[in-house]
Amino acid sequence: MSLSYNIGFIGGGNMSTAIFKGILRNDTHPASKIWVSGPHLSNLKHWEEMGANITTKNGEVFYKCDIIFLGVKPGVLNDAINDCLNTLPPNASSKNVLFISMLAGVSIDQLHKAIKVLSKDSSVVRIMPNTPMSVGAGVCLYTPDNSVTREQCEILEKLLSSCGIYEEVSESLMSAAGPLPSCGPAFMYIVIEALADGAVKQGVPRAMALRLAAQVLIGSGQMVLQTNKHPGLLKDEVCSPGGSTICGVTALENGRLRATLINAIEAATLRSKELGKK
Repeated sequence: MSLSYNIGFIGGGNMSTAIFKGILRNDTHPASKIWVSGPHLSNLKHWEEMGANITTKNGEVFYKCDIIFLGVKPGVLNDAINDCLNTLPPNASSKNVLFISMLAGVSIDQLHKAIKVLSKDSSVVRIMPNTPMSVGAGVCLYTPDNSVTREQCEILEKLLSSCGIYEEVSESLMSAAGPLPSCGPAFMYIVIEALADGAVKQGVPRAMALRLAAQVLIGSGQMVLQTNKHPGLLKDEVCSPGGSTICGVTALENGRLRATLINAIEAATLRSKELGKK
């Protein structure tokens, strides 16, 4: 099935690149049947080196591809669609494609309004991915519109399966749940760096401290997923009375780590909604 369609990316930034790398894992789809467009070919060289086709013309991606990931900034969506129209090959006929949008805060209705100048009957799926998809450890939420078929969802799920885990959600949940997987890695990188800094302060070599801190987060996440225990219970199991862990937990509570992370998700959610209104 993977050889029967071409995949396109309009916008080749970090998130598009993460999905592209994830798709290439386990030979989910051949790079030779993937196209990407961007304003500067020099910024797409890493795509070309991995076997993809690169172009500065959005219209070429639209003309050649059956599934197109929209990876531009929300504020330039209409410009990107207009560039599709302006760079279509001569005498190109109208066609229907499956658009997969990663534009934060932009609703399915807004997407349909933007793409109708290209194709009135194209289908749309909203996704909220994250950069760990590039190493097969990502999270991607998706919401299809009413015209998306089960077969199209299965094709998307196959592509996402090599990138990590995926979950279909209602569009009403997309804005609320999306910032957790999409922004969460940045928050966790700060946690990893801070834990490593703490170890370095105690005399641990930097490289070792980073390895240990990163593995701590991996192991802790797997404990939650594989044991199905509440993280509060898992925390209690590590905290011996009067021990070093509970003293560290007290320091975290004094620093309002819990409240700060809650506020970070809220701030990211509000900003995503603002981006969709522009």
